[in-house]
Amino acid sequence: MAASKDNTKYVLAIDHGTSAMKPAIVSTRGEVIGWACETTPLYLLPGGGAEQNPKEWWQAFLTAAKNLIDQELVPAKDIIAISNTSQWSGTVVVDTNGQPLMNAIIWMDSRGEPYIRKKLKGLINIQGYSIFNLLRWLRKTAGIPTKSGKDPIAHILYIQHELPEIYEQASMFLEPTDYINLRLSGEIASSPATMMLHWITDTRNINNPQYDNGLVKRLGVDREKLPKLKQSTDVLGTLQKEVANTLGLSEEVKVFVGTSDIPSAVIGSGAVRDYEGHIYIGTSSWLTCHVPFKKTDIGSNIASLPSAIPGRYFIANEQETAGACLTYLRDQVFYPDDDTKCGNQDVYQEFDRIVEQVTVGSHKIIFTPWLYGERTPVEDHTVRGGFFNISLNSKKEHLIRAVFEGVAFNSRWVLAAVEKFTKRPFDTLNMIGGGAQSNIWCQIYADILNRNIRQVHDPLQANARGAAFIASVGLGKITFKDIPDLIQIAKTFTPNPENRKFYDDLFKEYVGIYKTNKGLYQRLNITEG
Repeated sequence: MAASKDNTKYVLAIDHGTSAMKPAIVSTRGEVIGWACETTPLYLLPGGGAEQNPKEWWQAFLTAAKNLIDQELVPAKDIIAISNTSQWSGTVVVDTNGQPLMNAIIWMDSRGEPYIRKKLKGLINIQGYSIFNLLRWLRKTAGIPTKSGKDPIAHILYIQHELPEIYEQASMFLEPTDYINLRLSGEIASSPATMMLHWITDTRNINNPQYDNGLVKRLGVDREKLPKLKQSTDVLGTLQKEVANTLGLSEEVKVFVGTSDIPSAVIGSGAVRDYEGHIYIGTSSWLTCHVPFKKTDIGSNIASLPSAIPGRYFIANEQETAGACLTYLRDQVFYPDDDTKCGNQDVYQEFDRIVEQVTVGSHKIIFTPWLYGERTPVEDHTVRGGFFNISLNSKKEHLIRAVFEGVAFNSRWVLAAVEKFTKRPFDTLNMIGGGAQSNIWCQIYADILNRNIRQVHDPLQANARGAAFIASVGLGKITFKDIPDLIQIAKTFTPNPENRKFYDDLFKEYVGIYKTNKGLYQRLNITEG
């Protein structure tokens, strides 16, 4: 067993993504000591359904966390806190005993679309919203429930209308982060940052965001079925005895309220000062920064929302599928029947090596990464992905590089919207997430975005690092201002000017593909989720 250096203390930080549960041991100064992973299945259903089993989440956590702690990388007595960060915009329905009444409805699920659309439309509409609802919501929350039906409030409306018995039995509707916290501590609460995508929180006073009873009533949900709000840095409770015994930890371990994945990653990226930006590439992607103002761009589906840093706003947006496109290519196109490669993470390194040998621009093949609709910079759940400009000369390696470039083209589209929102360009962007492990993808991003890209050290652990920093601040070990100096940068990638015009021209065609074909996508997929 390694001895703690200088009486260092540690946080068990849980990165709970869509594909896996990944607990990590992180020092209170952000050093990732070790981590473990247990995958969790995703269930896609007809009509736009996307669910996961909360009990499978919990079992995956216990298995991975016990395996990690049993390695004795640090003394168990020096793990003094747990901070969880889960996939955002999901709904877990629990009864009075805290037990799930059904599978969790996750962020990809659009079955609530007809119900949220009906709630928000009126006689005079702009982009499908009643002008009065637009004014009411934007003034209070800086946003409004999306028409896609993918927000938790739409999940709740779907349950209310399609599963009324479950709605009536429900004691509480929880975000995934808050469900895991309930299992850890036996306590229920959420944070303004976590609950924000319900769009029922008045954020005009950023120092004290609270539910707005008028918005809750207008949507027709029961206020008492929503968790109370605390700050992300607050202690929710201590570790339940049964959990402590299973993991070999003390019952005195503090469980922090924490927050969901995007607000955690904002902190874990190290870009915590206003206008310092970062890009995340995981299953999905986003490009964001903190800002000192409340603002909304409804056309691009971007708004400034409460950060997990109390009293701060950050810009929220999401690119629906990013790394998921490579997973699709690996498991559904190239290797569905190859047990040695289907689901094998090593294939991503193989993809990297292939892409490094392919000509910039993939022989002008353009891939659109809209495999499950899109949220930003267009909110359109009917749009779909594809390869454009394929010929008989196109080879597998061209398709792979086109996917790398297509995801980056969409991020460039998001970048333009974000820089318009902030009214200033980024000089440099930190890159985190699984995709940031790829040097060639970082370089492609630098070239396509024409920005310096800083590859954060251990980028896969940015969510866990952010969760640990939240707990560390709550413990009084650091302040948020300390975080930029605690982040290590592995490498900086600068744009290659020789690729500038080529990528500029391809990007124009990329955006043109959406504008030309959006009507076709709507006609083909309007009845799909």
